[in-house]
Amino acid sequence: MTEECICALATPAGGAIGIIRLSGDNAITITDKIFTAANGKKLSEAKANTLHYGEVKDKNGNTIDDVLVSVFKAPHSYTGENSTEISCHGSRYILQQVLQRLIEVGCRQAEPGEYTRRAYLNGKMDLSQAEAVADLIASTNKATHKMALSQLKGHFSNELSLLREKLLKMNSLLELELDFSDHEELEFADRSELRVLAEEIEKKVLSLAHSFETGNALKQGVPVAIVGKTNVGKSTLLNRLLHEDKAIVSDVHGTTRDVIEDTTIINGITFRFIDTAGIRKTEDKVEKIGIERAYKKMDEAKIIIFINAYDNPIAPAEYHKIMQYGAQGKKIVVVNNKLDIPPTDKRFAKLLALDANANLAEKEKGSSYRAVSMSAKLGTGIDRLEKLLVELADIPEITENDVIVTSARHYEALRKANESLERVLESMDMDMSGDIIAEDLKMVLEALGEITGGQISSQETLNNIFKHFCIGK
Repeated sequence: MTEECICALATPAGGAIGIIRLSGDNAITITDKIFTAANGKKLSEAKANTLHYGEVKDKNGNTIDDVLVSVFKAPHSYTGENSTEISCHGSRYILQQVLQRLIEVGCRQAEPGEYTRRAYLNGKMDLSQAEAVADLIASTNKATHKMALSQLKGHFSNELSLLREKLLKMNSLLELELDFSDHEELEFADRSELRVLAEEIEKKVLSLAHSFETGNALKQGVPVAIVGKTNVGKSTLLNRLLHEDKAIVSDVHGTTRDVIEDTTIINGITFRFIDTAGIRKTEDKVEKIGIERAYKKMDEAKIIIFINAYDNPIAPAEYHKIMQYGAQGKKIVVVNNKLDIPPTDKRFAKLLALDANANLAEKEKGSSYRAVSMSAKLGTGIDRLEKLLVELADIPEITENDVIVTSARHYEALRKANESLERVLESMDMDMSGDIIAEDLKMVLEALGEITGGQISSQETLNNIFKHFCIGK
């Protein structure tokens, strides 16, 4: 089947140079229709992986621009098809004129992700690598860039290939047993070896699945909820952390009535800060909804910044309620704010001393609780707070060789693989027949195959994966 030729911008318009990419069986001959080489030769006669200088002309023979054309021949191209890239000046007008000419002579505007989709369908990369292309483009910090690059290079795929290879070998032996079912005494697949293998693979699958929490945090940002009573400085602190006036700051209680979210990068880690409505008793219906959302965001957050103001200390009962989130696995930073306000009683000095002691003691115990005194208004102590946030985020140093799961689709497939592996082990404990074990092993193989695309048959699944790509990739 002949693939129709597609074309699209591969670079943003408006730069010094713009690149238009073509891909398809007739990509080279279509480019020949609008391109005149300086040496008078046709691109169809050119060698692969060569550059050619010339002009792109309109239908009346007038020059649109001087260009360089790169020629790639199947299968040695990004998509595995014949491909050309037209490098011209980055003017929006010029790029639009070139694209229009290509469409006039038989090319079609590419859909989002269509180039990478063709690369996958033509065996140039597996599905996990194809998804990594979008992640690489969308990377916002050093860590997400390294994770995407690792996946694009096939490190994740290689891990899965090794697992599937071992499983296939064992499953083949089980299938062989079924072929000789008349001879019940025959046992080709050593059960002790199978158990060791199943436990080994289960451990690896669980390790990959557990890495999703880290991967998701790096990709989406570590969620940090900023909570406390009204008028204790939550919005001021958010603005300080974001280095911009994102939230409205006012002395009026209940100014923040809804959740405000934004991200910033601290030491290469993306944090997603969530400013919540002040927690207090109120009859205002709108404010009540905001407070309900505040508690919901605390449930979703990995870190909770609880702000206590020196001029308005929290009641012990409220303090205890917030601390209970620590027992649920949440990391908590108690910020004693408004250090700039002169103390009105002796509690001020005591709180300052308690901060240092609490941090030291809790750190030694490995607790998730920390405390810091600061002034969000003046920025005093903000460096210390940021250091604590990085510490509590507990994000490991990522290298290009590390395999970190970042996709919810991959996580779900790994979870299904683990469930099937657990059934394999249970079946062996119950001394079940080989056909039952073989069926569960097949389900493990299918689940792992969904990640790389080896078992993908649904067109809907593929459409969903590639629809979020940018046009030109």
